[in-house]
Amino acid sequence: MSKIPQRNSEKILRLFFQKGFEVKRKKGSHVILGKDKRLVVVPVHKGRDIPKGTLHNIMKQAGLSKTDLYGQKSN
Repeated sequence: MSKIPQRNSEKILRLFFQKGFEVKRKKGSHVILGKDKRLVVVPVHKGRDIPKGTLHNIMKQAGLSKTDLYGQKSN
């Protein structure tokens, strides 16, 4: 498994909006996004990156791959 670099929550939210997710609700520093019957919780802490493990689990829950997150790598 290749490494997943950290990303801030703004970039992650932008990706989810592009993939058709929408904000269902907010609670404190967490945004709950939904699409179809899936719900995904994204922590929003200004100025901080989302830890790699947390980001991996968010992507897994959303059914998205690393390719969705980082695009196709050119060789």
